[in-house]
Amino acid sequence: MSSPAPKVPVSVLVVIHDPRLQVLLIERAGQPGFWQSVTGSLDTADEPTAAAALREVEEETGIVPSARQLAAGALCDWKLCNVYEIYPLWRHRYAAGVWKNLEHVFSLQVPDTQPVRLAEREHRAALWLPWEQAAARCFSASNAQAIRQLPRRLRPGAGCQGVGR
Repeated sequence: MSSPAPKVPVSVLVVIHDPRLQVLLIERAGQPGFWQSVTGSLDTADEPTAAAALREVEEETGIVPSARQLAAGALCDWKLCNVYEIYPLWRHRYAAGVWKNLEHVFSLQVPDTQPVRLAEREHRAALWLPWEQAAARCFSASNAQAIRQLPRRLRPGAGCQGVGR
């Protein structure tokens, strides 16, 4: 039996929110208290980051934005990347010697807060919080920072790069 291919050290972070800036957080199954937005690695090195963002949102929450929502710019590519050290706990998933990850930041606006369908092997709970509370609850500094930027990023003229227009 062969072992799985190493993960690609490029990922997406997707801050899901409604128009009132209620933010969805999900709690990691194996790490109680580790609350985060949707995250995940690209499946292949050539997978477009926007495609990875939508795939991860569907896999981890069951949320699938409509073509109309995407055409209206619901998925926003912030054109922001974070480089961070991969937690030692998860380094075994990557090729030997890989210890840094490049994370592309997106936001996804949904019409309203909604129930989610969690990927049970990955997450154990979900909740919607006002953005300030969501940022305070995140275990990841880059995730908390992205949530804190949300009000500024969504202002008219802020330069959101909607995907699917």
